[in-house]
Amino acid sequence: MTRNRATAAQLFVPRKPSRAERRAARESFAEARTKARTIRLPSQEREFTGADPELQPSYPASGRPGPASARGSKLRLPKHRMTTAVAGGAYPFLAEAGLGAEGTFIGRDLHAEAAFCFDPFTLYNSGRIEGFTNPNAVLCGIIGMGKSALAKSIATRSIAHGYKIYIPSDPKGEWSSLARELGGQTIALGPGLPGRLNPLDAPSRPAGVDEEDWSAEVRKRRLLLLASLAATVLKRDLLPMEHTGLDVALDLVVAEAEAAGAPPLLGDIAHALGRPERLDAALGDQGAGLAVGDLAHAFRRLVHGDLSGMFDGPSTVAFDPDAPMLSIDLSRLGSSGDDTALVLAMTCASAWMEAALADPDGGRRWVIYDEAWRIMRHVGLLERMQQQWKLSRGLGIANLLVLHRLSDLLAAGDAGSRGRVLAEGLLADCSTRIIYRQEPDQIQASMALLALTGVEAQAIAALPRGRGLWKVAGLSFVVQHLLHPREKQLYDTDFRMAA
Repeated sequence: MTRNRATAAQLFVPRKPSRAERRAARESFAEARTKARTIRLPSQEREFTGADPELQPSYPASGRPGPASARGSKLRLPKHRMTTAVAGGAYPFLAEAGLGAEGTFIGRDLHAEAAFCFDPFTLYNSGRIEGFTNPNAVLCGIIGMGKSALAKSIATRSIAHGYKIYIPSDPKGEWSSLARELGGQTIALGPGLPGRLNPLDAPSRPAGVDEEDWSAEVRKRRLLLLASLAATVLKRDLLPMEHTGLDVALDLVVAEAEAAGAPPLLGDIAHALGRPERLDAALGDQGAGLAVGDLAHAFRRLVHGDLSGMFDGPSTVAFDPDAPMLSIDLSRLGSSGDDTALVLAMTCASAWMEAALADPDGGRRWVIYDEAWRIMRHVGLLERMQQQWKLSRGLGIANLLVLHRLSDLLAAGDAGSRGRVLAEGLLADCSTRIIYRQEPDQIQASMALLALTGVEAQAIAALPRGRGLWKVAGLSFVVQHLLHPREKQLYDTDFRMAA
């Protein structure tokens, strides 16, 4: 049987204070609270300088003290793995780390807030960037956005890294003063100028090449050059009979020049072509009735006509392969709207430089084609450039094509034409594309040619001066080009506007 037990204990009831005691306690608490609000201890006062003390930092420069500061590796967080798509949403302010610190300093990467350096040879040899297959680059931007300053800055700073700079086309003469400042060479070609360039000069034989093989190579280069010059003047392709005439005339002139101990000249080629009986005699029965009259008149125009004074004598300057920069100043040519003289000069200059480019001991070089929009209209020059683009890795050169608009590539010819295909091929063989600001009507063409995203297309429509979109293989950067005050003086192209 359950037994219920009850327990009782004495309850404690505190003594209730009187009304007077409660009033005194309230008055004492109110007095203490008022005193605490009005009086501050000296140790708690904070010294400040300035008009507003609220603007002073809450913590010292060393950071928040105590264990809550997470200093000394006291913070331990669990590891978490996620995909790049999730990371892009969770951390939207992440940016590319850049191309590394090796190479030429260009400026500041605006997204990563870090220095941006670029060296196509280093990037190609490292293999760190997937899709970077060649060192060639294209640079485009509207007038006044700083693309010329960027090209000159790349050239100047690359010299400090041991690279050499070749400018086979300087239509405005902007590189001449820079070449002189850097201790390089400048060859100015044009009517009335003392400069002469003999395109038939035999380049120095590279080390390790047999003399007989090199003689055959020099002959082939001379024939290709003569055919290109003749086709430019005649504005048509040469006939098979005319190729034969050039072949025979070159052999006759070279034999006579070697016997006299002098270099062969274009004037000698024109003279030989003007005497068909000599060509027929050299060919024997095969040369009966060799018709090269148009060819003879074309070369006569180069040495006696309106195109004389540039290639009708021995070279007045010797090519120095050790010079840091070589520029061909063509500012006296092409001002009348006819680019024939400009194309001839570029063709000869390119042939003149090819010997240095083919030298395996020549080192790494930049070949910069400034104002290349004028080159896009001539198939012969595009073919020579395509060869340099394709052989850039073997030759150890990086080609830089400077344009105003990407649509200049479309002006090379109609869709499917030889010129259009060559121009688009040059762009396809450029792993680096640098786009400065473009006009709104050029955005669609830029998106089609470069496969730009919508964000990139919006960026190039509003880029300020000196800022460009760099697409290096599959990576994109927005880079602010930084210039030294001395560089600004050397690269200034607006001095006449400020006069």
